[in-house]
Amino acid sequence: MDVIVIGSGVIGLTSAWYLSQIGYQVTVIDRQPSSAMETSFANAGQISYGYSSPWAAPGIPSKAIKWLTEEHAPLKIQPSLNPDLIRWATQMLANCTLPRYQKNKARMLSIANHSRACLEQLRNEHAINYQGRQLGTLQVFRTQQQLDAIEKDLKLLEQSGTRFQLMGVKECIEQEPGLALVQEKLVGGLHLPDDETGDCFQFCQQLTELAKAQGVRFEFNTEVSNWITVGKKIIGVQTDRGLFKADQFVLASGSYSTALLKSLKIHIPVYPVKGYSLTVPIECEQFAPRSTVMDETYKVAMTRFDDRIRVAGTAELAGFDSSLPQKRKNTIEMVIRDLFPKSGDFNQAEFWTGFRPMTPDGTPIIGATPYENLFTNTGHGTLGWTMACGSAHILATIMQGLECSISDESELNLNRYA
Repeated sequence: MDVIVIGSGVIGLTSAWYLSQIGYQVTVIDRQPSSAMETSFANAGQISYGYSSPWAAPGIPSKAIKWLTEEHAPLKIQPSLNPDLIRWATQMLANCTLPRYQKNKARMLSIANHSRACLEQLRNEHAINYQGRQLGTLQVFRTQQQLDAIEKDLKLLEQSGTRFQLMGVKECIEQEPGLALVQEKLVGGLHLPDDETGDCFQFCQQLTELAKAQGVRFEFNTEVSNWITVGKKIIGVQTDRGLFKADQFVLASGSYSTALLKSLKIHIPVYPVKGYSLTVPIECEQFAPRSTVMDETYKVAMTRFDDRIRVAGTAELAGFDSSLPQKRKNTIEMVIRDLFPKSGDFNQAEFWTGFRPMTPDGTPIIGATPYENLFTNTGHGTLGWTMACGSAHILATIMQGLECSISDESELNLNRYA
C-alpha cells in the first residue's frame, strides 16, 4: 500500500514513521529543502504531557480583554475582519465553558499520555540523540490566585493518570536551583515529573534518517498545488515537480492544511497562531534552568538544552504575518531575564517565529475525511511535539481500520465540528 504524507514537520515525520512500521510504502512531500524547517524548527523544546491544556478555558474571554492593554500580555490580537479568524475565534469562545474545558483537556491528556508511551518506546528501540532530558516541567505561580485556580485541573490530572506535585517556594528552588535569586517573586508551583525536554529540530533530523533507512522516500523542494480526484477518492497530488500518485494520503501540513483542504470543499477550523522564541547560549550553568520552567503569568516556557536555553511564548492572532517585531522579543526576553537573570548571554540571543496550527478546542484533528482515502493529522497548536508520536500511532491505527483505544474516532476527526 502506497501512502503520501504531505508535510515533514514533527507531525508529518512521525506519521511517516509509524505508517512505515506497519508496512506502508511511504513518500513524504514538503516544499522546504529538508525536514522541520517551519513550526518544528525552534519551538519551545518542551514535551509537556501534563501541561496539555486547551487555550479555551473559563475566564479567558475576560482575560483577553485585559491583555489588550498590557505590554507583556501572553495573547496579542491584530484587528481583522478575516472570516476564518472570526469563525475560529467564535468557536474558541464557545469552548470557554467549564464542561467543554474539562472534556477537551481530558481528551488532550489521553493523547498526550499515549504519546509519552510511544516516544519512550521509540527512544528505547533507537539511539536518537536530541539533547533530551526527563526531568519534568515546573509551572511557577507569581500570585495566590493562580495557585488557587490550578485546583480545577488537579482532578483531571488524577483521572488521566498524570503524576504531579504541588510545591511551595522552597521545593520549587530544590527542583530548579536557578530560581533562588528570585524566590520573593514566587508563591509556589506545580511539578509534572513525567514531562520531557529536547531540541525538536534535532529529533526530526534523526527521525528523518531512521525513516530513510526504513525505506521512506522524501521529496523535498516540492510544493503541492492541487488534488487530483475521482468522485470521493484522491488519486494523486499535483506539485511543481509533477504528479504524485498513491493509494492513500495524509495531510500533515500544520497551519497550511486549512487552505489545501478548502480546494476539496473541506473546512477545518485550524488557525495559524503565531508564536515566538529566543535561543540563548548558557553563560552560567548554576543559574540556568535544569529542565522546563513555565511562567504562568506570561505563558512563557524556558527550556534547557545542553548548552542553550530555548525561551518561547506569546500567542498572536495575525494570520500568516512572519515579521519579527522587537516588542514581541522584549516580552519573552523580559521573562527569562526576570526569572533567570544570570543564566545566559542575552546579547547572542537568536529570535524566531512560527505558526502553531491551533483548533478552537485544543484537540488535534486526526483521522478520516469525506474522501475515502484522505486522512488528516494536524491542529496540534503548541503541543505538536508533545502529541506527535501518539497522534501518529493513532492515525496508523485508524488507517488500518482498527478501533482507536484512546477516544471515539469521531471525537478526533473533523466530524466533531459538523
